[in-house]
Amino acid sequence: MSAIPAPILSLQNVWVEYGDKVVLEKVDLDIEAGSFVSIIGPSGAGKSSLLRIILGQERPTRGSIMLDGAPLAPECGPDRGVVFQRYSVFPHLSALGNVMFGLECQQAPLTARLFGSARRAAIAEATQMLTAVGLGDSLHQFPAQLSGGMQQRLAIAQALIKRPRILLLDEPFGALDPGIRADMHLLIKQLWRDYALTIIIVTHDIREAFSLGTRVLALDKRRHDPHAPHRFGATAVYDLTLRKDAEPEPSEERA
Repeated sequence: MSAIPAPILSLQNVWVEYGDKVVLEKVDLDIEAGSFVSIIGPSGAGKSSLLRIILGQERPTRGSIMLDGAPLAPECGPDRGVVFQRYSVFPHLSALGNVMFGLECQQAPLTARLFGSARRAAIAEATQMLTAVGLGDSLHQFPAQLSGGMQQRLAIAQALIKRPRILLLDEPFGALDPGIRADMHLLIKQLWRDYALTIIIVTHDIREAFSLGTRVLALDKRRHDPHAPHRFGATAVYDLTLRKDAEPEPSEERA
């Protein structure tokens, strides 16, 4: 009998509290490598807080988070990338400059500049990534010259250029119109397969959650006290495993 592989990410009895307000409580969650986890829940249920502690932007008040069996580093690391709803690109840099910036910071942390063969290699790698997200013809355009969907493609390229193992998406397609959103769904699923990513997405769109995910996790409060609503936090109230291959039927995206 083959051994069950250890999860890439494990949260054990995680709590997030701000003063006397409890946002998350008793979150126990194992995420397998290669999964695509959709997180849903009402506003204020701690979905973005959960992403922030996985990213390393915040520390849980209680509990532990393990990455590959080791305690999660208390800062954002290259093993985790993130894309937000608001485009997190640098307006003064071209598309190529935006994507190269991550490589420059990684390889030359003091100057954030590369020269010679290192710069040529970075340009080639950034160009390849921009081509992968459909921006191969827009290398020298600035964000203000790009549509909303193109800016979000650029943000995804930024996040992927350092080859993270886990990609975190916080309402990344919420500001896009339905046609562009459908295109972005196809893109993110293709990148998920091509780069062997583990993806965790927060979304308010139930259909999007089920269309994209191999697993859907619902956060909400199990207990409510109308006299002290801040005293109880959200946790995983539903955890549904879907098909292993999240590729939809062709009509599903456009219906």
